[in-house]
Formats: sequence, C-alpha cells, structure tokens
Amino acid sequence: MALWASCYPLIALALDDAPHLTFAALRALIGGAALMLVALATGASWPKQRIEWGWIVLAGVGMTGIGYFGIFHGAEFVAPGLATVISNTQPLIAGLLAAAFLAERAGLMGWTGLMIGFSGIVVIATPNFSAGSSSTSSVGFGYVLLATLGVAAGNIAIRQLGLRVAPVMAMGLQLIIGAMLLAILAMALEDPTQVNWSGRFLVSLLGLALPGTALAFWMWQITLAHLSVSQAVSFSFVVPIIGLTVGWAYFGETITRSTVVGAILSVAGVYFASRDGRTGRSPG
Repeated sequence: MALWASCYPLIALALDDAPHLTFAALRALIGGAALMLVALATGASWPKQRIEWGWIVLAGVGMTGIGYFGIFHGAEFVAPGLATVISNTQPLIAGLLAAAFLAERAGLMGWTGLMIGFSGIVVIATPNFSAGSSSTSSVGFGYVLLATLGVAAGNIAIRQLGLRVAPVMAMGLQLIIGAMLLAILAMALEDPTQVNWSGRFLVSLLGLALPGTALAFWMWQITLAHLSVSQAVSFSFVVPIIGLTVGWAYFGETITRSTVVGAILSVAGVYFASRDGRTGRSPG
C-alpha cells in the first residue's frame, strides 16, 4: 500500500508532461515488461489452462485498463473529495463480489472493519466536497465508479489466480494486456506524440512503473493468495493516509482535525477487518 500511495506525488510531478492515458499506458507497459523479463530470466511457467488466461485477462482489463482509464478521466470532472469516497467503496464492492463468486463470507468483524474504514475515508474527504463541488458531473461520477468496479473485479481475478501462476508472470501479462487497452484508448482520445521527455518525466515514469506498479502488483498477488479478499482490500483504506502524509511532509499540504480523525477510523477499520477469521475457500 505504501508503494501505491507513493504514486500520487510522482503522478503530480509530471502530469503536465504527457497526455493522461498515454502516461498510464507507458507506466503499465514498462511495469509489465519488467516483470516479464524477470519471469523469463527465472524460468517461470506460462499459464497452461484457459481459465488461468481468463483471470489474467480480466485482471488486465479490469484493474489496469478500466481502473486507470476511469481514474485519469474522472479526475477531470469530479471533486477530489467525491472521487476519494467513490474509489474507496472498492473494498466493499470487492467483499460483495468475493461473497458472490468465491464463497468468501466475511464475518461480522470483517464487515464492521470495512464500514469503519470507509467512514474514515468519508471523514478525510468531506472538506474537499464544497471546495470542488462545481467540478462534479454525472460523467465524472460514472468514470470513477467504472474504475472502482474494474479494480474490484480485478482483485477477484487476482485472488482466483492465487499462486498457481507465478506472480511475476501473471502480473506481467495482465499489465501488458491493460497497457494495450490503454494505448488503444489513448490513440482514440488523445495525441500520444505530445510527450515531453524531460528528466522530470522520466524519473516520474520509472518510479511509477517499477516500484509503484511492477513491484506493487507482484506483492499484491502474493498477498491475495494468503488473505481473503475482504482482509486484503481493507488495507487500501490506508493509501489516502499515506498519500496525505507524503503531501504534508514534502508538498506543504495541511493536516486537519478531520484528517486525523479519519485516519484513526481507517486504521481501526483495517485492524478489525484483518482480524476477521472467516476467509472462505482457498483460490484454485
């Protein structure tokens, strides 16, 4: 989660140097290529079963393709507070999908933790509603919601993969699949040639692609192989907290009373969700 939270300042550093979808496609492509190089160098086996390919494609289309597309485009139309709240319904949606499709039944403590964690995100995001309410539209709401659903579906796919496909192979393939989708969308909606290949942009791109994407996704598949979906995704509630802390330490952002209260609630939610002993069946 710390790796994903560190992506926020890196994106902000070079957001004006490239069209959004082109930036996202390059990030996913480089991250996927790096993992595939490791997979090939270590002799990792290719997926052998059709169902394994299906889950990899779903992860690539949902988590990387639709997830990145919705978030990048939604940010142009939705106030930051609302975008934060919508995107952080993902653990709740993933928990429901896991119950429906994976027979993972979170217990009372698990659902209590998810709700407490979500309430913390709402508290953190509330001050941003009035400040950016004029920029909110139904189109932007739809983009962010689409991204949230894509990420939730991607988490189910990665959970199903478990460890039966080596994480470097599975995550490398899904990132490349997602990058292909993003590249098609970029060519249709932007001018991919309008990239400022400055030193700042290269530092941002490599930081996002390698630790922020390749390493983060590799670790995420291993995590989902050992925890239930609801337990694992509850940790996403700490991502905004880490992002706000980085913003306070390096970008002069203000930590308010609502930030502190929301952070306490989010951490408490993660604690309760991770203590839930009902994990359902194992993947595979």
